[in-house]
Formats: sequence, structure tokens, C-alpha cells
Amino acid sequence: MTQHSLTLIVLAGGLGSRFGGNKQIAEIPGLGCTIMELSIHDAVKAGVSQAVIIINKNIRAEFEATILPRLPKSLEVILVEQEVSAVPYGYEHLAAERQKPWGTGHALLCAKPYVNNPAIVITADDYYGESSFAIISEHFKQHSNWAMVGYPIKDTLSAEGGVNRGVCSVDSHQHLTDVVEYLDIKLENNVLKGNNPHDERLQIADDALGSMSFWGITPSLFNDLETGFIEFLENTDNGVTKEYYLPNEIQLAIQDNRQAVTVYTAQEPWYGVTYKAELDAIAHTLCQLRRKLND
Repeated sequence: MTQHSLTLIVLAGGLGSRFGGNKQIAEIPGLGCTIMELSIHDAVKAGVSQAVIIINKNIRAEFEATILPRLPKSLEVILVEQEVSAVPYGYEHLAAERQKPWGTGHALLCAKPYVNNPAIVITADDYYGESSFAIISEHFKQHSNWAMVGYPIKDTLSAEGGVNRGVCSVDSHQHLTDVVEYLDIKLENNVLKGNNPHDERLQIADDALGSMSFWGITPSLFNDLETGFIEFLENTDNGVTKEYYLPNEIQLAIQDNRQAVTVYTAQEPWYGVTYKAELDAIAHTLCQLRRKLND
């Protein structure tokens, strides 16, 4: 296996049902490339020399024909299909009933055979800003623990309505203590509010950070994911429809004192696409941003 100092792992295996198609390979109007390609170029600037991209088999042909030729030639690119059938021995019966991918924890686990160094983990349809890749790259030059870049929640709201975000709690050492999923977050009379897991509508601190799935990890996480996935399949009351989420496994590692996760605050805005209509809305912003970077 080739030795790399830093890998980028892109989670692009979701089916994009709310988007109405494969949003991972939807080009940004006016830019002639995908959000994922912008992120990959940002990562290469930060020192990434390998990209492991987790896809579903439906987009492989188009990805290889359209996107692959546009990626930096210096980058080792590995495409990995997230197969529903990729389950541990003894759980094949669950896979036979499964209709969609198992979730982000399973998607990342698919990268295990190809990664033997620190890695940045992102999702394909989110734009994180060039500086976030530099932040995690610098982190791993000095530290061996995991990390994340958090984004001020008030900067990730949508004009379309409430959003769901993982609200981060951070201790005095800038280490993550937990991430709690809040639903329907929006400003109400200039106060940030959302529904906690008990469906209580609560105020969220103005400076609260949200987890937008930008992680810095080491290969030790793959062992946790393997163990956790078996537990998920064994104990989940409806494993055929529920998803195995990456943040849950990171939370467990923190609780068990197996890992400290350093939290950095993003220096640039986050842009995400859930619905097709939003692609046009952020295209203008991303075009302006790219022109500024290329000047």
C-alpha cells in the first residue's frame, strides 16, 4: 500500500432522495464542476495526496467519464462502491432486505482497506471552504488525536425553513464533549431555537458550533466502526431501515476516553445542498468565491 501523509475520504454514497437524483455529481451552474471537485482541489492544496471516494455503483460510469479526468493528476484516486451487501459474516439476511446504504458509519468503513494514515472525512455535497482543509492538515502535523471543524450554527441556517444540526459542546481544552442533534433550527425573534431529542423547543447559544461532517481521523477509528457496526446489526430493533451514523461512533470513543477530538472553528462559511433548487442559489456565491481565489 502506498504511504501517504494525508488522505481525503469523500462520502458520496448517499442516494440523494430529497434532492431527486445524484446530487454528488450535479455540476454547479457556471463553474462546470461539482462541489466535490472544489473540495478535492482545496484538499490537494492542503497537502492531500490520496482521495478515497465512496460512491454508489449507479454513478461510477458517469464519475469515471466526467469527473475523474478533471481531478489533479498528482492525486491517487480510489473509487469504492458502498455495497449494501458489505456486512459481516452472519448478517447477510439483513442485507438481503436492505434497500438503501447503511449510513455514514458504514460508508467510512468501506475505506478501511485503502487508508493507513491520518485522513480528512467530508461529505460530497457540502462546501467547507479552503481554510478548513488547511486547519486539519496543520493539526495532524502536530497532533495524533482526532479533530473536527465546527461551523457557527447561525451561519448555516436556510431561508427555506428550519434546519437539523448536530450542536457541539466543547470543554475548556477545546475538546468535543458531545454532539446533540437539534431539529428545525431557526431564528425566532432574533433568538436561535431548535427541538432537542426530547422534542423540547430550546434556545441555542448564539456562538454554538454545528458539526457539518468535517472530521480529521486516524485509522484507529476503523476498528471502532467495525465493532460498532456489528453491535448496530445485532441490537438495532429495525436494522433494515435505520442507519449506522459516524457521529455516534465518535461520541462513543469520547465517552469511553479512547479519543480526544479537538474542535476548530471554521474561518469561512459552509454551503450545503439538500434540494435541487438550492444548487442554483449557491452557484452564484461559489462562482464569485472561486473567481476571487483564482485572481
